[in-house]
Amino acid sequence: MKGVNVAMLVVVALAAALIGLPPGEAVSCSDVQGSLSPCLAYLTGNGGAEPTGSCCGGMRSLVGNLESRQDRQTACSCIKSAASSYNVRSDAASSLPGKCGVSIGMSVSPDIDCNQVS
Repeated sequence: MKGVNVAMLVVVALAAALIGLPPGEAVSCSDVQGSLSPCLAYLTGNGGAEPTGSCCGGMRSLVGNLESRQDRQTACSCIKSAASSYNVRSDAASSLPGKCGVSIGMSVSPDIDCNQVS
């Protein structure tokens, strides 16, 4: 169940990344979920063995919008919250940033303490 929430959060984050945020605007959970929505099939194991181009595009865009520590902590909290709603595979969630060629500066885990994200 936690895996599913992480997947949803990742999906939301990717969708927000695809949409983009105006400069200086804070990241919201709907931004995060929107950015990561193209990744849901990959994260739940209902897609291919690799994330799609739109999934990685959303991930890159989201990461580019995480300008402040608060943005990163918000994204982390949103992802954790969403993970509890979807059956996300932990291995897929943890491998997604690397497969998309991005560094998110935090481990992807249901146990992450988002207050410690810098």
